[in-house]
Amino acid sequence: MHQENVVQVRRHGHVLLITLNRPQVRNAVNLAVTLGVGDALELAEHDPEIRAVVLTGAGDKAFCSGADLKAIARGESLKPAEPHRAAWGFAGYVRHHISKPTIAAVNGPALGGGTEICLASDLIVAADTATFGLPEVRRGVAAGAGGLFRLVDQLPRKIAMELILTGAPITAARALELNLINRVVAQPDVLPAALALAEQISENAPLAVQTSKRVALGIVDGAIAAESARWELSAAEGAALAKTWDAAEGPRAFAEKRVPSWRNR
Repeated sequence: MHQENVVQVRRHGHVLLITLNRPQVRNAVNLAVTLGVGDALELAEHDPEIRAVVLTGAGDKAFCSGADLKAIARGESLKPAEPHRAAWGFAGYVRHHISKPTIAAVNGPALGGGTEICLASDLIVAADTATFGLPEVRRGVAAGAGGLFRLVDQLPRKIAMELILTGAPITAARALELNLINRVVAQPDVLPAALALAEQISENAPLAVQTSKRVALGIVDGAIAAESARWELSAAEGAALAKTWDAAEGPRAFAEKRVPSWRNR
């Protein structure tokens, strides 16, 4: 296992269960999480006995709160040094396009990077306590793990733009109304419901399921060509924004528990 045992990987028949195991920091993503999740997806992809993947968070306080800002503040990088692992994207997940179906079992709030993990999943089963949103604009930055274009793809455009521009979250019930997620269940039932859905998928012919997913999403050699230009735009715009006053002011104000003073520069 990786550092701190921050990612737990267990088999449930033909289903691989991946658990983000940092409940003390609301399952925030650091480098060890990125490596653990990414390696687990590689295991799933290349093991013929694994037919579906379920990703969840430990505890009942959060599914994933996004990037570990304290780790970043300490100068730690979330990006693996190896190019093939770096290509997996945030959490080793958001650009890691495997053929096996992936299900997010959202056991609590999933904001920022947590929502972006959900958007990268094929299916979502959420607790009634879960919330979703991209609050980055409230901190002077932009969501950089695919959320800005995937939210527009997966919701009606005007609804998606409201969420993106206000940074306001939505409840699991509202996400279900908008067809952003597949199921809402009581919090204790999230993992059993997600595993049951994964097992239902696993009863089908595995090669037919994998082929169907690749065709539906346009996956060729582990990549979705239709997203390439949008990833490039996201990276370029995000890098430029990161150099601004406001991008530094947002996290500063958050840490100091005050209202940010935007300067538009």
